[in-house]
Amino acid sequence: MEVSFAKEIEKLKLGQGDQFHGEGILAVTKALLQSGVSYVGGYQGSPVSHLIDVMVQAAPQMRELGVHVEACTNEAAAAAMLGASIMYPVRGAVAWKSIVGTNVASDALANLASPGLMGGALIIVGEDFGEGSSVIQERSHAYAMKSTLWLMDPRPNLPSIVNAVEKSFELSEASNTPVMMELRIRACHVQGSFTAKDNIAPAISMTQVLAEPAPHDYERLAHPPVTFGHERKKSGARMQAARAFIRENALNEVFEGQTHKDVGLIVQGGLYNALLRALAELGLADESGNCDIPIMVLNVVYPLVPDEILGFAADKRAVLVLEEGQPEYIENEVGTILRRGKSRTILAGKDILPMAGEYTAQVMLDGTAAFLRQHLPAVGNILTDGQYRDEVQALIDQTASLLRNPVPPRPPGFCTGCPERPFFTALKLTEREIGKVHYSADIGCHAFATFAPFNFGNSILGYGMSLASNASVASFQAKPPLAVMGDGGFWHNGLLTGVTSRLLNGGDGVLVIMKNGYTSATGTQEIISSPDPAMKLKAAEKSATQGERTIEDALQGVGVKWQRTVHTYGVAKMRDTLLEAFASPFKGLKVIVAEGECQLERQRRIKPIRAKALAAGERVERLRFGIDEDTCTGDHSCIRLSGCPTLTVKTATDPLKTDPVAHVTNGCVGCGLCGEVAHAATLCPSFWRAQLISNPSWWDRAKAWMNTTLNGVPQP
Repeated sequence: MEVSFAKEIEKLKLGQGDQFHGEGILAVTKALLQSGVSYVGGYQGSPVSHLIDVMVQAAPQMRELGVHVEACTNEAAAAAMLGASIMYPVRGAVAWKSIVGTNVASDALANLASPGLMGGALIIVGEDFGEGSSVIQERSHAYAMKSTLWLMDPRPNLPSIVNAVEKSFELSEASNTPVMMELRIRACHVQGSFTAKDNIAPAISMTQVLAEPAPHDYERLAHPPVTFGHERKKSGARMQAARAFIRENALNEVFEGQTHKDVGLIVQGGLYNALLRALAELGLADESGNCDIPIMVLNVVYPLVPDEILGFAADKRAVLVLEEGQPEYIENEVGTILRRGKSRTILAGKDILPMAGEYTAQVMLDGTAAFLRQHLPAVGNILTDGQYRDEVQALIDQTASLLRNPVPPRPPGFCTGCPERPFFTALKLTEREIGKVHYSADIGCHAFATFAPFNFGNSILGYGMSLASNASVASFQAKPPLAVMGDGGFWHNGLLTGVTSRLLNGGDGVLVIMKNGYTSATGTQEIISSPDPAMKLKAAEKSATQGERTIEDALQGVGVKWQRTVHTYGVAKMRDTLLEAFASPFKGLKVIVAEGECQLERQRRIKPIRAKALAAGERVERLRFGIDEDTCTGDHSCIRLSGCPTLTVKTATDPLKTDPVAHVTNGCVGCGLCGEVAHAATLCPSFWRAQLISNPSWWDRAKAWMNTTLNGVPQP
């Protein structure tokens, strides 16, 4: 990764009494060090990538403390790391994106929770839920309940988040149970401050090693017959210990109402800020958080403590549970507690609030207002929620009126110069000749090809699962199905789940692996086949995609007989290779490795090289592409085939041309796709290529003078 986190790493060194200023996920990283962790691992993914990235780059500082840091190849590997805390009194933490990462890690989590722990274990999950999410809309809560893992959901401010991290380890050790902590997107990126503590060097670590391994203890294995006893402990002694710790340490908070105490609100900690905003708009709370209605904040959403729920509801006519997502796990458990406690308090929740979707301030405003109208009409009937909605709608209408024409929806797309875009251009050209093929998509940047102008994809089943997802399709399709995955997905899951399974069963199909050198979609983290620093330096401004361990070697090692490696920017060659694969008489797995370095990483790498060369007065050359508008026919096939964001349209200067002409903006990075498309698809010859030379040599100047003299104008 070419991005530096040097500033963030400095914040991890803050000591007792220092003020930490920053975002939520970095505060979590600091809290881990303050808690004396022995090891940290995880798999990248928004919104927790920052934690892993900073830890990996801070490896030298971590070694000084004795903390082992590991960038895992998938979430299952990360979860399995916590096995160290089963037999040793060491604290460990792992992180990943949820819900998809928790799905991958679920087997290891179940086997971790069964025998229980000796040391504290914390699983930090980025709960990527709601309107800004990039994954399926499910919750981690189900996994916590299924495997009996305690689930923290702290209020989204830095002191609460840091306290939750520190208390999570204590809770884990007090109950011999792993603890999950879910952080939504806004919590991970919330800005704030807290008073730091000294980092704690763990007693058992890289620098304080044990002379002997732990003794064999069959009770510590997740294996029958002891698993039957584990199950009783999970719902018995461990659950009781957890509830006692939660109650004694006041992990859940109650904010007493100033005025209206005969109703109450029970809310997940992560939703607290949005709820306060909603109550403020209703005139029931001020900017400091003082509220007229009692609020119970569940910083621990599983397990609930019956005594706390019954105590909060005891003097109230009705309570409203604000729980994001479905099913209504918390509401159902609160209802069970109230019923078993013979409480007369009325319970409201999903009967008023939406069953699914993100609970924004607007959603909670509407739900709370409806609740108060039913159960506190003296207040509910004078609320100003209607006025608030009218104000919001007025702003929407005003915005619309300022726009001359409606703004068309613009789906996300590939970065400028992305090496994956040329492949999809080649695939469109291939389908012109052989017709449509079944396309199994995958998780990664290449999923942008599901949007216009490419519109590819029949299914997305998971990270690295594209080839496995069309195994049965191959049996009833005339043409072999196509699967596409990235190199990150290949190492995460695709090699075993897809490639080896297809080889085992002798199935037909075409697999394309996007080899850009990184897991680019999650922040360009390095993988096992990433080029090392020496190779990057050697490559200079050329593409750097290959390390010592290659995808091609792995494919050959497991027995792939038909494989090709093609540079993605060669559109014509890629098209011909695809045609060869689909027409091949070989009945079996055919793999095309589409090679091209992630453009973001390439630009981050070469910009300092260019800047250094320019400062030294050295010759620097870069490519620039453009369009001769006199030649452009206005057909715009080039745009439909490439989708490059710098390839757009403008009004022609020729008054006789009524249609806009194609135009390349200054954002062009010189990848050359536009010219390749024009050549491969036999489009109009309107593209030109220029070499922009800084600090030119005498020969460069001589050639430029000759061009100008002989032709009258510089020739591109």
